[in-house]
Amino acid sequence: MATRKHKLWEGRFAAATAPIVEQFTSSIALDKRLAPYDIAGSLAHCHMLVACGIIPAVDGKRICKGLAEIEREIVDGTFRYDAADEDIHMAIERRLIEKIGPAGGRLHTARSRNDQVALDLRLFVRAEIGMILKSITTFQKVLAATARRHAQVIMPGYTHLQRAQPVLFAHHLLAYHEKLERDGERFSDCRRRADVMPLGSGALAGTTFPIDPDQVARELRFARVATNSIDAVSERDFIVEFLAASAMLATHLSRLAEEIILWSSTEFGFVSLPDEFATGSSIMPQKKNPDVAELVRGKTGRVYGNLVAMLTILKGLPLAYNRDLQEDKVPLFDTADTVKGCLAVMTAMIPRLVIHADRMREATSDGFLVATDVADYLVTKGVPFREAHHVVGQAVRRCIDSRRRLEDLTLKEWRELSPAFGADVREWLSIDAAIARRTAGSGTAPANVARRLRRL
Repeated sequence: MATRKHKLWEGRFAAATAPIVEQFTSSIALDKRLAPYDIAGSLAHCHMLVACGIIPAVDGKRICKGLAEIEREIVDGTFRYDAADEDIHMAIERRLIEKIGPAGGRLHTARSRNDQVALDLRLFVRAEIGMILKSITTFQKVLAATARRHAQVIMPGYTHLQRAQPVLFAHHLLAYHEKLERDGERFSDCRRRADVMPLGSGALAGTTFPIDPDQVARELRFARVATNSIDAVSERDFIVEFLAASAMLATHLSRLAEEIILWSSTEFGFVSLPDEFATGSSIMPQKKNPDVAELVRGKTGRVYGNLVAMLTILKGLPLAYNRDLQEDKVPLFDTADTVKGCLAVMTAMIPRLVIHADRMREATSDGFLVATDVADYLVTKGVPFREAHHVVGQAVRRCIDSRRRLEDLTLKEWRELSPAFGADVREWLSIDAAIARRTAGSGTAPANVARRLRRL
């Protein structure tokens, strides 16, 4: 009969944990990805224990050597995970004691799994934010480079998904650059609040040992140390904030993905997808489906769900630690992987889109896109804008009834609508002129867009 493995905490218990409970409560299959952060935290904790004279230096050296060997085992795939260990923290400690004997049991002096896991999660979130920020910057560069390549392309701008006014395609792309800039700011702000070292909080009340949390913070490059032990072990608001920033980023990626889906349709025809980023139909030979963009759009719902899940986990928890917090890793890990994947695939796809500039330009000829410019023209002649708006609305209705465009109206017809119209109204009916006039503020004028691209 196999010998039962003893748990590191089982001294108070007379009966062994039921196998079904072991299986139900174990998180090691998921949280083993925290191993590098757990080892880094344990090394820093060990160095501090030795420096403070809490454990012998000889034991500290053996612990550090054992942790380094365990890290190599994890990296090369020889580390044995066991559900009986419950989580990666206990698995590493169990293996350490196996390797170096009772000295390994000294590592957990002056800490609890509660502050240990809080430390690991903050290290993880901080690292993930760093990777996401780099990916955001890379994607912004791709958007800017694509805008530069198509700086002269004109397309319809939309409101309510109805053609509204002409804009530069580059200006449209740079709108997403702005959104991503704010996304980066949100992640940076989140990182600032995650950058707090919780070790030393113990289970909830702190520790009786004369520790030096500042030393651990310096070694792990934390900006500051937690000031309340109960808060430090019970709070996951930094995860919520990470998930919220991720949800906002996913929203922006999804909106761009939706536009790519629309633009690549036959009805729009503004872009063509590269074959490598599209799929076919199992039944319709002619199909070229925008599955990559659709999945970016679809995965956004998953990111939203993870945010709601984390908020729900936290909303009813009394202070301090509760086992419910074990469930924080599923939404955290999944969201981190999802947003990084979406950023990577969008960054790869956007430069390879084929832009159909002629089709975009052609689409600006329908929908009376210069109607506002004509109203503005009347304003320059002294007509109040609201009256000008009404006059141009009548002109649009006349064109709809006669199946013409505004450019087709004669000067006589214009003057029938308002005596303020002169021959120079023709200058306000040009799509290129309409775009060039929008130099004020953040408008779409080529001069504005070129200046913005130079600054980027």
